[in-house]
Amino acid sequence: MVQVLNAYLYQHRSLSIPGLGTIYLETFPANVEVADRTMLSPVYRFRFDKYFDAPDKEFFSFLATQASLLDFEAIKWYNEFALDLRNRIRAEDEVRWEGVGVLRKNGSGDILLESVDAPAFSQQPVPAMRVNRQDAQHTLLVGDRERTSGEMNEWRKEEGSRRAKFPWWIIAVILGVLGLAFLAWYFYTHGFSTGNQNKL
Repeated sequence: MVQVLNAYLYQHRSLSIPGLGTIYLETFPANVEVADRTMLSPVYRFRFDKYFDAPDKEFFSFLATQASLLDFEAIKWYNEFALDLRNRIRAEDEVRWEGVGVLRKNGSGDILLESVDAPAFSQQPVPAMRVNRQDAQHTLLVGDRERTSGEMNEWRKEEGSRRAKFPWWIIAVILGVLGLAFLAWYFYTHGFSTGNQNKL
């Protein structure tokens, strides 16, 4: 029957045990080992939480279907299983749950789970080589048209060459000439006087 419980735990990622708590299946993402040039598979570990211990209704339906029992018989069997598990942990201080880990009491009486890596999901590392392709062609959606990456590179080069053809210093000379023309007009209309021109 432990295989049925493990199947539920792997599929639903949690299994609540009345009077004990809930075992969760946690996922740690895939990892790249740059030095070894390998990609490690995701790691799956179990975590125990003592605060939530009420199974879902769907769990009992799953258990009844898998064990070919009626719903009330599945509920009765599972509650007896949970009671037996609690008693074994109190009496033996630790209980090995195949495929999940070891449940044990600590010094203060709390139940802890020493997890094992989930064997059903473990995979071997695979080689990971970085590939840089300089002239790879792929299609891009630009506005409402599809273009290749080569066409877009050519377009960017043309835009860059258009901007480079018009030198910046021409704008500076034009602004300077306009500024001098404004000053000449101002002094012509207002005169070259400086300071206060009031008579005493």
